[in-house]
Amino acid sequence: VQLQACGGGLVQAGDSLRLSCAASGRTFGNYAVGWFRQAPGKERQFVAAISGGGRTTDYADSVKGRFTISRDSNKNTVYLQMNSLKPEDTAVYYCAANYNLAGVRNSPRYWGQGTQVTVSS
Repeated sequence: VQLQACGGGLVQAGDSLRLSCAASGRTFGNYAVGWFRQAPGKERQFVAAISGGGRTTDYADSVKGRFTISRDSNKNTVYLQMNSLKPEDTAVYYCAANYNLAGVRNSPRYWGQGTQVTVSS
């Protein structure tokens, strides 16, 4: 599966952004999809993930209550709605996929390119 992430930008603290991860392939619904981020000088970290059927989600503690992951199977797209953004959310955001939720969180099989999110204070 091929993944294409977009939607990043420069916003102020407290603003919102929605990232999109578009996937190719007719079997997109078989894959769990996750979002990760990497800030300068830091390791890549897990942000959120959603199961193939969209019924189960998982979030990093740092984004719970502010970020929402969802998917539209008709559009082969997974979204990350980011609200109440903070300067510490600044990072390059990547989407990734694997066959199940644990797999995408711990060892993603497929990666998209990153999209930059910058939150100014």
